[in-house]
Amino acid sequence: MEIRHLFKSLFYFAILAALLALASCGPVVITSRVDNPPPPWFYPNRLEIVRYVYFPEYNFYYDLSARTYLYLDAGMWVRHSVLPPQYRNINLNRSRYERIRNYGDENISRYHEEHNANRGRSNQTTRTVRRNN
Repeated sequence: MEIRHLFKSLFYFAILAALLALASCGPVVITSRVDNPPPPWFYPNRLEIVRYVYFPEYNFYYDLSARTYLYLDAGMWVRHSVLPPQYRNINLNRSRYERIRNYGDENISRYHEEHNANRGRSNQTTRTVRRNN
C-alpha cells in the first residue's frame, strides 16, 4: 500500500515539475483567437489579459482583441486594421508602449480622456519667493 502511495506522489510531483518547466519557457498571452496571434512587436513578459496597448509617443492605441489600430482623425477616434500613412514608417518593435490593464470597454475615448488628458504637462505649480531686504 505504501509503495502505491509513493508512486502516486512521485507521479504528481513529476506532473508539477513539468508544468513549472513549461511555465518558465516564456510569455503566455490569453486570447480568444488562437489562430490569430498578437503582433510581433507585442511581447508580454508574463501571463496577462490586456485588450489595449497605447503608444504615447504617437498617441494611438492597438486593440489586441479586434486587431485594429485606434487613433484620432479630425477629432474622432477611428479604427483601422492598418496604420495611416503618417505612422507607417514607425518601427513598432522599437517603440515604447504601455499595456492598458483592467479596461475592456469598446469606447477608448473615455479611457483616453481620463488617463491622458494632462500627459506631457506638469501639474506642479512654481512659486515665486520674494525677499524683502
